[in-house]
Amino acid sequence: MRSPFAPLLVFALAAPVLAQGPAPRETVSVAVGGKKVSIEYGRPSVKDRTFDELAKELPADRMWRAGANQVTTLTTEADILLGGKRVPAGKYSLYVHVPESGDCSLAVSSDQGVALGKIWPAAPASQASEPWPYLQDYDKNIGAKEVARAPMSRGSVAAPVDVFTVTLTPAKTGALLTLAWLDRSFTLSLAPAPAK
Repeated sequence: MRSPFAPLLVFALAAPVLAQGPAPRETVSVAVGGKKVSIEYGRPSVKDRTFDELAKELPADRMWRAGANQVTTLTTEADILLGGKRVPAGKYSLYVHVPESGDCSLAVSSDQGVALGKIWPAAPASQASEPWPYLQDYDKNIGAKEVARAPMSRGSVAAPVDVFTVTLTPAKTGALLTLAWLDRSFTLSLAPAPAK
């Protein structure tokens, strides 16, 4: 299976991925200030690799789509603070900036992705309208649509996490968002946003 970090054109990646079957999708949800926050994402599985090995395959802008196949989405019923950054109620796409050194950051974009059929004419009819993320040139394509970018705290895992996992854990009136994959994890806080 190709690395989900590979800086390939969508049409070059989509054919082999769809031929093998899509990565499983999952939705996780939590209440933040009494309002629902959900993340829907694809769960890539890469055996016998390390995060650092995969990160070497990132495109020049060092942006990863935070999942596999269709775009990863965050939906919130109310304004929230994500890592201290305000995100208005609505639906967004998520990406992760993975610098060569230092902390990773979660990027929240108002862009909803691009229909697979528009970038890969041979897409099966069942997949043609599915929104796919930008696999390269994030800044050029949708950088202006970024709503927030928040640094995540790096953590460790007790054992390697083969299948990429997102968790939302209640914490007082908010939650902790954790991305875990391979040999590490990344966490940031979610909290109700104060009234404007």
